[in-house]
Amino acid sequence: MRHLILLLVPALAAAQPVPPATPAGQTLALWLEVWNSSDKGKLKSFLETQTQNPERVAQVMAFREQTGGFDLIKIGSSPPFELVVIVKEREGGNYRRFTTKVEEQPPHRLLGMWLPVVPPPEGVSSEKRLSVAEAVEAWKAEIQAQSEADRFAGAYLWARDGKVIVSGATGLADREKKIPNTLDTQFRLGSMNKMFTAVAALQLIEKGKLALEDPIIKPLPDYPNQDLASKVTVRHLLTHTGGTGDIFGPEYDKNRLSLRALADYVKLYGARPLKFEPGARWEYSNYGYLLLGFIIEKVSGQSYYDYVRQNIFRPAGMTSTGSLPEEEKVAQRATGYLKDEGAWAPNTKTLPWRGTSAGDGYSTVGDLLRFAQALASHRILSAPWLEEATKEQAQGQGGKGYGYGFGTGNEGGVQFFGHGGGAPGMNGVLRVYPESGTVVAVLSNLDPPAADRAAEWLYRRMPPPTR
Repeated sequence: MRHLILLLVPALAAAQPVPPATPAGQTLALWLEVWNSSDKGKLKSFLETQTQNPERVAQVMAFREQTGGFDLIKIGSSPPFELVVIVKEREGGNYRRFTTKVEEQPPHRLLGMWLPVVPPPEGVSSEKRLSVAEAVEAWKAEIQAQSEADRFAGAYLWARDGKVIVSGATGLADREKKIPNTLDTQFRLGSMNKMFTAVAALQLIEKGKLALEDPIIKPLPDYPNQDLASKVTVRHLLTHTGGTGDIFGPEYDKNRLSLRALADYVKLYGARPLKFEPGARWEYSNYGYLLLGFIIEKVSGQSYYDYVRQNIFRPAGMTSTGSLPEEEKVAQRATGYLKDEGAWAPNTKTLPWRGTSAGDGYSTVGDLLRFAQALASHRILSAPWLEEATKEQAQGQGGKGYGYGFGTGNEGGVQFFGHGGGAPGMNGVLRVYPESGTVVAVLSNLDPPAADRAAEWLYRRMPPPTR
């Protein structure tokens, strides 16, 4: 989706702004009405009408409960078929840039909605920056309050120059057995695995075994769709600009437990056509990162799992990170919990057979710090390639920057990079401010935005992460 520049107008003091009477505005207004009603039947009807995807109602309802609904704060760019607004979570207090895009032809069915967390908009007072000592105590109190409200369970860490400022854990890793979360608990990462996959691919590029502009037909000459393989490059896969599509949907649900190797995903999805011409736009693609993992296997001669263990986890000292199959016992791996009919239930029936190059491995907040330190010291990636990986190579969802496997950003003139991950029963985030060596890592075994909310709370209040 093209970049949208917000042209924010002052909100009315006495009432929320009213969406414009455009197709996108009318869809947003209806969605907010349904969302804030917390009516499952209305939400299911909306999804059926707008997306033909009503099976997502449980996941959407869980997100609604975590945020408590949204208040419309400001209206920005509003061409007829797209609308950008700022909303505020009623429970978490985060602000989100909410982009709504609809079809240009009647009935103007919904094409997509994006809700990345953003700093408070201009004209809205931002949170007061605290001293380190104040921020430590306030963050601990906030996390404890979220835990007591049953909106957070997990582990958290804030460090600078490799020294931990504060860390801790709360909630239960296993609710049935009453096992508490600790700093050694291994939480599922969701899409955070993509950072490891990108570093692995860039290592092979550094060694001359792969190139950014290589079409994937070069390492994968037998790829089922030869047209796609001749057009999509390694760069396209790294930046989500290849048009390779996603994996989730009925086919995935039907084959979830039989997809055991990366080659199985290629066999299932490899004959699909391109969604759009490579390079034409940005669209998040889990399948693209599965392809990257498969390419790493072909180029290195090792399984993806062996390669990242030997070339990333081991040199970084990440002894608690991996992607062993769900059927294998991992002593400290937390059970993930999703909201089902208003109660927490294990997310077992949503999990893949094992984590992949696209996501769903597991780690600890301590290992994520070690990963950030290994990047900073160039033990796993050279300085020039780290710089390339962590600067904007494409404009991602909601106008956010995306490098090679890392989200990028600038807040108050301070650069940062990292990645988040979220799926039913798991949420995590790593953010690195390279100028000051500041690292924030939060992992949770509850639905999003449990970890995102905890991390964002600190971002807005900690001392500016500069030297």
